Amino acid sequence: MIEKQHLINRFVSYVTVDTESDPESNTTPSSAKQWDLANALVEELKQIGLQDVTIDENAYIMATLPSNVDYETPVIGFISHFDTTPDFTGANVKPQIIENYDGKDIVLNEAENIILSPDDFDDLLLYKGQTLITTDGTTLLGADDKAGIAEIISAMEYLVNHPELKHGTIKVGFTPDEEIGRGAHKFDVDKFGADWAYTMDGSQIGELEYENFNAAGAVVTIKGKIVHPGYAKGKMINSMYIATDFINSLPRMETPEHTEDRQGFFHLYSINGEVDGTKLQYIIRDHDRGHFEARKEMIQKLAEELNEQYEKELISVEIKDQYFNMREKVEPVMHIVDIAEEAMKMANIIPLIKPIRGGTDGSQLSFMGLPCPNIFAGGHNFHGRFEYVPVESMLKAIEVIVNIAQLVGKKK
Repeated sequence: MIEKQHLINRFVSYVTVDTESDPESNTTPSSAKQWDLANALVEELKQIGLQDVTIDENAYIMATLPSNVDYETPVIGFISHFDTTPDFTGANVKPQIIENYDGKDIVLNEAENIILSPDDFDDLLLYKGQTLITTDGTTLLGADDKAGIAEIISAMEYLVNHPELKHGTIKVGFTPDEEIGRGAHKFDVDKFGADWAYTMDGSQIGELEYENFNAAGAVVTIKGKIVHPGYAKGKMINSMYIATDFINSLPRMETPEHTEDRQGFFHLYSINGEVDGTKLQYIIRDHDRGHFEARKEMIQKLAEELNEQYEKELISVEIKDQYFNMREKVEPVMHIVDIAEEAMKMANIIPLIKPIRGGTDGSQLSFMGLPCPNIFAGGHNFHGRFEYVPVESMLKAIEVIVNIAQLVGKKK
């Protein structure tokens, strides 16, 4: 398979380019600096021998590895995103290479006493003896999802260099702005031309996911009335107290810190309040579509009940759906999941099939007509200073991609 140091060099070249996306921007890509890596990826795809390499005005990249068989096969795709989250800085990333990890604490930054410890992250112990790539403790790493990009490009390079491995037509797609929920918004499914695809955007080795949250955002606006506090009796309406009533009326244990697996939640992530007005921002999540709709209805009904209680229209709610559970689009074509599962077993990987407690470009793409399960890229602790990726997991991801290509390319 791909030489280990070659993969490390490729990955490091990606993560040292700052591609943080910007949720406040209305452009695509949301930050101009995403073009830096996007343009470099275009050149690299050409260099390794892919055809029809394109980048559009919104920085969506597509390329083709032509079939090398003389019979028809399905056209498949592999997709990853090149932006990094705005949750934590991705500027001036300084990757550290930990050879033959010994299972002990890793000092990321001695000066700031930042330590990556198995006491806090016990999954580290899965990778004793392996090569880890970590941060220096001051930035995220960007394995989400530059590991996926490195794996896809490396797998395509391997297939180009090994024409004895038979495969059908394979499409490659790289997108901006996935981390702010817009990665698939301007993805041209028809131009991509695949029957189905896989996002390489999961975490731990073996992950294979075709379920994700149904998701919505809710903005709760509460109007108050400000008057001089010395003469406020019977006149002042403090919107922050009403906001407190609203917050405390939702199920306290149905929040991210109290839920797991397929359990949904209400997540209050922002409060901006004064006496005269308060705004609450929530995200609503549930794997079950019926429960998801019930959660949205609960938010609306709570606002109505509090308005009745206060005998004034003080609370208004705006709810917008964000994405839906791809399961309903993937289940009718479950063979695409079965193929990925078989490809992992061929690589001596135990498949970990589980729901995503989040979203993925694959969800939106599935509803756009491109069924798109999600496969591990190998990283852990995304979106923060403790992010790391085992190189051996990346090598296995490359092997899985190559195995999928061969399985789909078999003559029926």
